[in-house]
Amino acid sequence: MNEDFMNCRAVGVVRSPFKERGDAPSQGRHTDAVSIIDVFPEYQEGLDGLKAGDDLFILCWFDRSDRTVLKTRRRGSENEPLRGVFSTRSPARPNPIALTLVKLVEVTDGTLRVRGLEALDNTPVLDIKPYSEGIDTPRET
Repeated sequence: MNEDFMNCRAVGVVRSPFKERGDAPSQGRHTDAVSIIDVFPEYQEGLDGLKAGDDLFILCWFDRSDRTVLKTRRRGSENEPLRGVFSTRSPARPNPIALTLVKLVEVTDGTLRVRGLEALDNTPVLDIKPYSEGIDTPRET
């Protein structure tokens, strides 16, 4: 690849009960809190076919994360040795793209109500993809 930069556009923004880093759980599955994803008008047509009860992957840009980190420890593991950031789920990484599996509670007029999203309030949403058991479960070795 000859480009050092890629262009992405946010398709929406998170409205979350988590206002500061300390408010958010380490992973979305550690919360039952409901967050709102406001999808921008020009992308709302892409929501067609979604329904309450769907499992969705939400890809967010963790815009408040440290992008200089290459070694870290898992939260609550201060006694463990440092690990490469690509072997962790840390939000601090060169490209702070978050991937969270959520449950769609409701879809209404360009707004998704989801359960299990750890993103902070006003986090940009890069993409929304459906979970597919046939595609997203690990291969057997």
